[in-house]
Amino acid sequence: MPQDTLHINNKAEKQNDYDAIVIGSGISGGWAAKELTEKGLKVLMLERGRNFEHVKDYKTAGNNPWDNPHHGATTLQQRKDYPVIHRGWAAAEPVMDYWANEIENPYTEKKPFTWWRSYQMGGRSILWGRQSYRLSDFDFEANLKESVGVDWPIRYKDLAPWYDHVEKFAGISGSKENLAHLPDGHFLPPMALNCVEKDVAARIKEKYKGERHLIIGRVANLTEAIPGRTKCEFRNRCWEGCPYGGYFSTQSSTLPAALATGNLTVRPYSIVTKLLYNKDTKKASGVEVLDAETNKTYQFSSKIVFVCASALNSTWVLFNSATDIWPGGLGSSSNELGHNVMDHHYNIGASGNIEGYDDKYYYGRRANGFYITRFANLYGDKRDYLRGFGYQGSASRQGWARDVAEMNIGAGLKDSLCEPGPWTIGATGFGEILPYHENMISLDKDKKDKWGLPVLSMDAELKENEYKMRKDIVSELVAMLESGGAKNVHSYDSGHAIGHGIHEMGTARMGRDRKTSVLNAHNQVWDAKNVFVTDGACMTSSGCQNPSLTYMALTARAASFAVAELKKGNI
Repeated sequence: MPQDTLHINNKAEKQNDYDAIVIGSGISGGWAAKELTEKGLKVLMLERGRNFEHVKDYKTAGNNPWDNPHHGATTLQQRKDYPVIHRGWAAAEPVMDYWANEIENPYTEKKPFTWWRSYQMGGRSILWGRQSYRLSDFDFEANLKESVGVDWPIRYKDLAPWYDHVEKFAGISGSKENLAHLPDGHFLPPMALNCVEKDVAARIKEKYKGERHLIIGRVANLTEAIPGRTKCEFRNRCWEGCPYGGYFSTQSSTLPAALATGNLTVRPYSIVTKLLYNKDTKKASGVEVLDAETNKTYQFSSKIVFVCASALNSTWVLFNSATDIWPGGLGSSSNELGHNVMDHHYNIGASGNIEGYDDKYYYGRRANGFYITRFANLYGDKRDYLRGFGYQGSASRQGWARDVAEMNIGAGLKDSLCEPGPWTIGATGFGEILPYHENMISLDKDKKDKWGLPVLSMDAELKENEYKMRKDIVSELVAMLESGGAKNVHSYDSGHAIGHGIHEMGTARMGRDRKTSVLNAHNQVWDAKNVFVTDGACMTSSGCQNPSLTYMALTARAASFAVAELKKGNI
């Protein structure tokens, strides 16, 4: 796509009035742009980071791993400049410049909070893990039944057709299992479990009398080509960017579709500092933008605004908007803006050895694993905590990097490393975090970023419910792996700071009552009916499933509603 299609000249803006403005270009922002432009609206998409083009900017995707100057490791300077990214597994040489600059974009931690951000076109849609699961009515009804937080204003039937809609376009591969707690979807053919995973799954099914399910992951990687995209090549280098379009991202999917309409303008290096609010109409009239390169300020007007800057940044924008009317920002009249931060707690799991398959191997590097669906607190199962967890993992044979203690020098070592090592199997638990009002973010007006803007202050932590759950996550997984035939099973619990799951949710939740929620059933801000928030900020509870597919469906649903309301003259 030509550069001039994507960037408006800063010195002489060609246009400042649009039908719709979309803040953010990640998974939610990309979907908003696609849906709105395809319905005929002239749309401006604002991205605070750099332009980042499909194929062209995937600098390392075609390289051999040994072509990296530091063989995949990060430098001492990068470790100094990116301390948050180095808290976990995400620090790797090929993708370091995909992560947000932590020196330019600091934040405050009242309690430990690991916030992984990507400020570039496409956001984290380049880097995401692509696991794609629907929520069910077990999730949508849980808050009401358990008197936690507030009730979701929607149920599964409201979102089911929109799950269908986004799955058909994004391309989700998976198996149909007929499980009420994990609804089936519109799937491409599933990837295959390998021989060990199949046998372990069968043993677990027998041991637990069909009440536990180890299935292939439902993943946004194509197993069949679709228009404009080639099927997954089993390279498992997705986060470098896929030149084949083998997985769903803004660049491979929603952005090309939106640009094809001729209705989209994209402006990178555009930090939205506030929504412009008209107190007479009680609607947003547009946005104010700080150009990240020139430090100049611009205003753009529109009939509707979709705030999709990622959960916490979307709330940051709301914090800074309409403060002359609501000191806490647009959407704060309920006293819930910034509250109810959620994530999925993980960094906990187990692994073991599998014997008897030394004559077996598998094809390629499958960009997917298995999924063990939730079983706690379902169908009569009762624990001493609320909600549940799932597991993601895989079985594989160890490679050349393994340590062979018996042959640690010379020809014996070389010969042994020419053969695959023993089979291992392991998984990580992903548990639900409840929406606690006291888990919150706020503005730290004493600390500023590179552009002199106030930063976010994080004050959120796991509580007793999650800690009780973590004990079960370990003990249940050890028992399942052993029942599946694993030997020498070892567990681990590395602890969890909120944010580390990279599934930050909440802070501008949906609800049925404007007194207790920020958004209504259509993702509209109660205090400004032409403003829609459809990313993770809107979540009323988190479930234990990966949330991105739900953001896509909510965004498509809200866009359809917004255009219909616009045509009716209601917004």
